[in-house]
Amino acid sequence: MAEVLRIEKLEAGYGRFHVLFGVDLLVNAGEIVVLLGPNGAGKSTLLNSIVGMADVYSGRVVLMGRDIAGKPPHEVMKLGVAYVMQSPNNFGTPNIFGELTVYENLIAASAGVPREEVSRRIENVYGIFPKLRELRDRKSKFLSGGERQMLAIGMGLMKNPKLLLLDEPTAGLAPKLVSDFFMAIRDIRDKLGISILLVEQNAKKALEIGDKAYVLVTGRMKFSGSAKALDEAQLATLFLGH
Repeated sequence: MAEVLRIEKLEAGYGRFHVLFGVDLLVNAGEIVVLLGPNGAGKSTLLNSIVGMADVYSGRVVLMGRDIAGKPPHEVMKLGVAYVMQSPNNFGTPNIFGELTVYENLIAASAGVPREEVSRRIENVYGIFPKLRELRDRKSKFLSGGERQMLAIGMGLMKNPKLLLLDEPTAGLAPKLVSDFFMAIRDIRDKLGISILLVEQNAKKALEIGDKAYVLVTGRMKFSGSAKALDEAQLATLFLGH
């Protein structure tokens, strides 16, 4: 199976604030890889390290055979990575443009995409999130939290990435909407062929759709293996550091 992302012995953080210690992780083509851990474990820092938004002190971040450790975010995105951050996030970066309509946001996200491809990719987004077609002409600032998250993921899909990074996409959503989101994440992998690295607090649902799972605790990887092999009791033990 072809490798999409390999992280080896990663040491990373922000300036003098060391967050990650010797982290290894692998995402193969066609996989949903779930990254779990308690708050403050370093999960978002791991994603930020991949896209050049954290300081990499040592180790390797290899994307499709190319070491991208320390490359700036715009270069990483061009190489086939889409990153849907939490909103709000620590960088103060919105993940949608509130004054633009849903359709205009998707068009804005298509910068650099060949013109003849844009309509097809918008249709792909609507196929994953049919609600966005209904809301096509609504200004994004008037969307619900769940609708905004659909749009943020849809904008990431406009680049047709090889790897989609999702940072807690279901945070704060109603239970029914959470189930819909997990189905959509699985559809992104199955219908669009995009590999996914998913950071998620809803461990049970994430493990149901995941292929592999990793558990990060205080900056160190405490588990790696099949998502189906990780049960709630084992997860609780890992989270508590026993």
